Amino acid sequence: MREINKDILRLAIPSILANITIPLVGIVDTAIVGHLSGAAAIGGIAIGTMLFDLLYWNFGFLRVGTSGLTAQAYGAGRSDECRKILVQSVTIAFLGALFVWTIQWLFVTGVLALIPGSEERQAIAREYFFIRIWAAPATLMLMAFKGWFIGMQDTKSPMAVDILVNVVNIAASYGLAVYTPLGIAGVAWGTFYAQYAGLTLAVLILAFKYHIVHIGLPEILKAMRGAEIRRMMHLNGNLFVRSLCFMVVYVGFTSLAGTYGDTELAVSSVLMKLFMFFSFFVDGFAYAGEALVGKTFGESKVESGKSKELKGVVHSLFNWSIGVGIVFTLIYAVFGKEVIGIMTDDATVLEASTRYMGWLIAMPIVSALAFMWDGVYVGATAGVPIRNAMIWAAVGFVLLYLTTYQWAGAQALYIAYFAHLIARVVYLTVKWKY
Repeated sequence: MREINKDILRLAIPSILANITIPLVGIVDTAIVGHLSGAAAIGGIAIGTMLFDLLYWNFGFLRVGTSGLTAQAYGAGRSDECRKILVQSVTIAFLGALFVWTIQWLFVTGVLALIPGSEERQAIAREYFFIRIWAAPATLMLMAFKGWFIGMQDTKSPMAVDILVNVVNIAASYGLAVYTPLGIAGVAWGTFYAQYAGLTLAVLILAFKYHIVHIGLPEILKAMRGAEIRRMMHLNGNLFVRSLCFMVVYVGFTSLAGTYGDTELAVSSVLMKLFMFFSFFVDGFAYAGEALVGKTFGESKVESGKSKELKGVVHSLFNWSIGVGIVFTLIYAVFGKEVIGIMTDDATVLEASTRYMGWLIAMPIVSALAFMWDGVYVGATAGVPIRNAMIWAAVGFVLLYLTTYQWAGAQALYIAYFAHLIARVVYLTVKWKY
């Protein structure tokens, strides 16, 4: 058990450290634009960033699916299959980037048509989008590389890549926006250069750490045929549906919050950021779950008697994730008002947020269970259960909101969000058979 806990921490801590750097990018980008221009520019960059969130969220399977498949191949000692999975995932990422480039104009025009705003804000959002979109190959390939590294029981490499991307993004965005005539467009170019810097480092890690220097066209064509690619595409299809259901919940939460006015929208934004901050920590253990559960599954294919070890791995993973949930529950219970105060000093928002403190306190434990089950199932490459769990969760979110909003008001949003987490936990707990 001690060895299992050491492995969990070895894999989780680098992921947590990398995750913590992610919010810095958005903060710095907003600060840069805020000092260069006014509210329209801040809003334009915010909308431009949201466009990429909507676009790339649907490609989350590149990381998730690659992680589980690679971990199982690694556990089975099949280095040739690990390499093949890498080739397949990176190829799919590149083809995805070509598709994104093809639909870019239709996508941005369609989404912006649904978002009211000034012409200046829309123009800034378009400029930001049409610059940053050329980083699509790097962005999508980095998802594939991250999943592959995690599957190879290596979270230090993606940590190094994430940190480099974030540091270059901050430095390049600031330098280009402030010290060149690019102005606000420099923020988009900073992100562009950061993504390709990360891709360069990932390729160098492949070459020097994994001795993968060259992948030729014949190898790519061979990897994209046969049962293995069908298995990957089946898993990725399930994960794609899962991503769409996630969007129903998270985009729906924010959109519906806006119907209750600016104050409620601000409160929901602050609380959701606190939910997401917590997720940076528990996701580290979920990534460890993907790697270790997948590895154990792979070992079971070549070595009998691994079911007991798998139970030990899953048990230890849940102990850690629940522990993180308890810590954040205590922090929010004791210092909840102070934590919200760090996010905003608006007296109206602070007063309104007190009505939702119970949700903030209760959410970490339930979220920890949901996130950890996701990691375990990804390691098991059980795409159908995690797809179905998220379908039921999205349905639960919609139904609970529709049946409670008339008497609960804005509280209905939190009832529905909490219900979607419960649905995921219950479904995945019942379905786990190993």
